[in-house]
Amino acid sequence: MYSEIAAFTHQHHVTLVAVSKTQPVEAIQALYDMGQRDFGENKVQEMTEKQTQLPDDIRWHLIGHLQKNKVKYIAPFVHMIHAVESTELLTTIQQQALKHNRQIKVLLQFHIADEDTKYGMNLEEAIQLIENVRAIPFPNIILSGVMGMATFTENMEQVRKEFRHLKNIFDTIKSQFFPNDDAFCHISMGMSGDYPIAIAEGATMVRIGSAIFGARN
Repeated sequence: MYSEIAAFTHQHHVTLVAVSKTQPVEAIQALYDMGQRDFGENKVQEMTEKQTQLPDDIRWHLIGHLQKNKVKYIAPFVHMIHAVESTELLTTIQQQALKHNRQIKVLLQFHIADEDTKYGMNLEEAIQLIENVRAIPFPNIILSGVMGMATFTENMEQVRKEFRHLKNIFDTIKSQFFPNDDAFCHISMGMSGDYPIAIAEGATMVRIGSAIFGARN
């Protein structure tokens, strides 16, 4: 299944993040040997443990909710943090990235689902956050785009509508704040059950776990 998904995403110029949470190091290494380089974890401790056992050129994506006191553990190596939703968290990432003389890519997380359990900002909150960042430069952070999770439902039209909403948010922020900034380019949306819809609606990055690895342990 991995080969088909990788070919499909490559054909559409979309980054495939293989969601490896709860998967053993051996399963990640097997995918690495097939050419996969982007892997997503949602727990800091699990990511740091795996990072020490796997090749250095893996691009690690922290896709879960991130607490400020845990940033220091992933700052030395994380490629991208997908779920940023506050100036306070951004400030901590900036401080830790500076300590390690790195630039860390981040995505702004938006609440697009019809579910209260999901995290994320609305457009007004995100604009305030971006204005805060511009007032106090954050040189070790690269704002790289937006991320969102659709409602867990079998109603694919609702899912499509939510993905379209995130694409509209991206377009608004891009035109207002980053019209000439090539780094602000990513829309991270779509998982195992809905990634073809996400790609059709403008995703540049999809996070796929069970469709690649099978049912989660």
